[in-house]
Amino acid sequence: VVISSASWYVTKGFGTRGTSKSKPIEICYCHTPPRWLYGYRTSVEWQKFWPIKLYGTIIGHFMRMYDFQAAQKVDYFIANSEEVKARIEKFYRRDAEVIYPPVFLGEREKGKEDNKRGDYYFIVARIVGAKGLDLAIEAARKLNLKLKIAGSPAGYYTEHKKLKLLASDGVEFLGHVIDEELVRLYSGAKAFLALATDEDFGITPVEAMLYGTPVIAYHGGGYKETVIDGKTGVFFHESNVDSLIGAIKKFEKLKINPKDCQRQGEKFSKEKFIKEIRAFVAHAASKA
Repeated sequence: VVISSASWYVTKGFGTRGTSKSKPIEICYCHTPPRWLYGYRTSVEWQKFWPIKLYGTIIGHFMRMYDFQAAQKVDYFIANSEEVKARIEKFYRRDAEVIYPPVFLGEREKGKEDNKRGDYYFIVARIVGAKGLDLAIEAARKLNLKLKIAGSPAGYYTEHKKLKLLASDGVEFLGHVIDEELVRLYSGAKAFLALATDEDFGITPVEAMLYGTPVIAYHGGGYKETVIDGKTGVFFHESNVDSLIGAIKKFEKLKINPKDCQRQGEKFSKEKFIKEIRAFVAHAASKA
């Protein structure tokens, strides 16, 4: 059995499906078909440079052909969310079983959920494109909110300089933080903001809920599968500042139970993931 982990076009398709008993079974755990090949926004937003966009348009056609052919060599697909399962069906014409990824950061402090929370909103993201950081910063400025952003600039994305100019005094860029500090920041936040419009799964909102922190999320991508509107968080439906502000104001009027958030986060445990992966592999191997 070969288990591949793929979000790129060269990390799957190692066998020849169904052609020989001597061939290994390949199970591909797919995080997403390559985003840029199929028109999804990427963190570096290379499409805004026209020479690269032209090159990408030409070469992308042939890479999609290669990617499709590689996907046909996989025996079984596992998707990390229903969102990705739909992409696999659309682009590869293949079925997939959903097994959510394991989410674990560190042990919670006992009784932490009962402690008084801070007055800040929190984001964990690389300072790159397609993360909606500009919406959060603008909303924080208009509502005079405290906002902490953990994450470092990455890739060729340089808009972090513009974001810092846009930010009000209440916005704090923390840069890279270690896991222990991340646990403290999650645990003390008033709410976590998840702003990407087509997230494949989205681990950070689940991490936030594990520490009893509610989530304000865009109603799209994998967020729809993890956040429960009105119980563990609030959705906003348009990727603009006014819609986000409306969700924040709605959240401010709610009283969300931290224990409900924790119970939801615990559904994506490491133990459950291991159990489901082992069962899937055993079933696939038994059919060989």
